[in-house]
Amino acid sequence: MASVWTGNRGTIQDYASFNPSADAEAIRKAIQGIGTNEETLIHILTTRSHAQKQLIAKEYQVAFGKELKDDLKSDLSGNFEYLMVALITSPAVFDAKQLKKAMKGTGTNESTLIEILTTRSNRQLKEISQAYYTAYKKSLGDAISSETSGDFRKALLTLADILYEAGEKRWGTDEDKFTEILCLRSFPQLRLTFEEYRNISQKDIEESIKGELSGHFEDLLLAIVHCVKNMPAFLAERLHKALKGAGTDELTLNRIMVSRSEIDLLDIQGEYKKHYGCSLYSAIKADTSGDYEIALLKLCGEDD
Repeated sequence: MASVWTGNRGTIQDYASFNPSADAEAIRKAIQGIGTNEETLIHILTTRSHAQKQLIAKEYQVAFGKELKDDLKSDLSGNFEYLMVALITSPAVFDAKQLKKAMKGTGTNESTLIEILTTRSNRQLKEISQAYYTAYKKSLGDAISSETSGDFRKALLTLADILYEAGEKRWGTDEDKFTEILCLRSFPQLRLTFEEYRNISQKDIEESIKGELSGHFEDLLLAIVHCVKNMPAFLAERLHKALKGAGTDELTLNRIMVSRSEIDLLDIQGEYKKHYGCSLYSAIKADTSGDYEIALLKLCGEDD
């Protein structure tokens, strides 16, 4: 069941003795009647792969004539509800919703846009764009265009694979050069480019970006550099920021835990421990509670 959304360093793989109708039946029992059996929900939804959970949702619809996500929403609440619904949402639709949320209302959440558009592959971005259009009847490019501006907008659109056609225009300014190089090259090409840049200029590409650019555009290009060098470390840093300080940023926590659970969450946990001196598991344990905490810890797997 491999797809563009799976890697080999996730904490969740295809469940061996998978039976979608038995799982759908067990979930139905868990949420029917008075009181919910959260343990069953957590067990099933944190141990089946994305592809398997899509089959469970289909089976649920056929057997009970209801959308699984609607039943979860009406039966659960708070962060636990949000996490359970995220776990049964297809990855492309999940990301499309996250992007919509980041651009909704008064301020745009630039860091979410940056995180999603820099850490997804071209094939993933294609699926996200299609999911966005299907859900909102507006292209992702149009949405980004109307919510952002300047070089930041141009670079985001290039990442979203929408703006650029070869020879469409001459790249003029230094900003355009940065955008062209960082947004249009593959990660392996960029690694070589960064090494070459260092050899020629005797300084790191990050220093140049920090010295010459500013604002969200600078944040975006630095994020690309960090992802090229070490994407799990970039995402570990995002998780660390989400967990430290007074309040927890549950949206970021949920997004990374769910979206990377089948790709590279093991590597992210390794980087977290290396950089922050404690395991991601223990950081989540210290910062969350209840069924929400239990479900997140199940996504982590064992405490390292």
